[in-house]
Amino acid sequence: MPNTLIKNIKQLIQVRPQNHLLLKGKDMAVLPVIENAFLTFDQGIITSYGDMSNCPKEEIFDEVIDAKGKLVLPTWVDSHTHLVFAKNRADEFVDRIKGLSYEEIANKGGGILNSAKKLNEISVDQLFEDAKQRLENLIKQGTGAIEIKSGYGLTLAGERKMLRVIKRLKQAFDIPIKATFLGAHAFPIEFRQNQEGYIKEIIEVMLPAITEEKLVDYVDVFLETNYFNNEQTAKILQAAQKYGLKAKIHVNQFTAIGGIKTAVDHQALTVDHLEVVSPDDIEILKKSNTIPVALPSCSFFIQIPYTPARELINYGLPLALASDFNPGTTPSGNMHFVVALACIQMKMTPEEAINAATLNAAYAMEVHQEVGSITTGKKANLILTKPLDSFNDIPYFFGDHLIEKVFINGEIY
Repeated sequence: MPNTLIKNIKQLIQVRPQNHLLLKGKDMAVLPVIENAFLTFDQGIITSYGDMSNCPKEEIFDEVIDAKGKLVLPTWVDSHTHLVFAKNRADEFVDRIKGLSYEEIANKGGGILNSAKKLNEISVDQLFEDAKQRLENLIKQGTGAIEIKSGYGLTLAGERKMLRVIKRLKQAFDIPIKATFLGAHAFPIEFRQNQEGYIKEIIEVMLPAITEEKLVDYVDVFLETNYFNNEQTAKILQAAQKYGLKAKIHVNQFTAIGGIKTAVDHQALTVDHLEVVSPDDIEILKKSNTIPVALPSCSFFIQIPYTPARELINYGLPLALASDFNPGTTPSGNMHFVVALACIQMKMTPEEAINAATLNAAYAMEVHQEVGSITTGKKANLILTKPLDSFNDIPYFFGDHLIEKVFINGEIY
């Protein structure tokens, strides 16, 4: 990890003092930038930055990079993914083209249960190798911290297999990775007529086993019509709290059934999706510390409404962006595309979208002390772009590969 200077940076983006707070409301429109800047890092940590008029002497550095005409920003933080899965679901993609809805596909044996069947048939080594390759690709696309969920096992053996793979990914990759237990992703076929039996299985069998093995950082539930209701979710979250697990909840993707209140009542760190939001939901969120997370590439792929970002921000709420990378509804973890969609479809400004995909996203997986901004003492997880006019070009050129180099802990990936 050489002592490195990047000089002549056209725009150094997302420059923040230490311990900067989560961005809410109108503050999300402020994106601090230094024009014609330098940045230094050593041993994988950002050590200084500023205007080129104050640039230190080049000879004291092991490596000097001339970024003339280029931008530097922190790597993306993806706080909601399902990166570990067995096989893709391209056949369901074709079903949707032919007119089937998400619910209709699930009812004929597709969806989450399809992924669960495939996962329980694959070896743990193959599952790891496939996930490893996906994560390598995401880092090359600029992601420098990621959350990964289980939820395609739906048995103790299957969920533990997924969580053990995530643990191996943590050991193989030197980026912040958080593991989330999503055993409550769907009801297995054998529990369709005995939902309370599956809730008991999660609480009395799965949670004790995975926490004893220290495999998990968070707990999640798919709180939605025809999946897990408020009462069932509350039982799972109460049990998880006894193990010290915070909640990150799938909620309000298709319907608003009071799930936001259930999540907030149980001090959820985040509520994710929110394609459907009621005025009551907004009022509840305003009085909480829970962070809304939008997943626009899911809306794009399965053609459902987008999270009403303008409404949430105008009410003074924070907002984070994530990819929801998964085999069924979002087979992409490209955070550049997520940022572009947030601007194009959700009418977020580039400043708001970049803030939501970096600093606020880091808060959404509690890694804001390590990544998410250009701050002395944080990891040198950085994107060096190709020549661009300004950060507005990032969402504008939504289909182009704009990255020249990705640095992870100060080293070119």
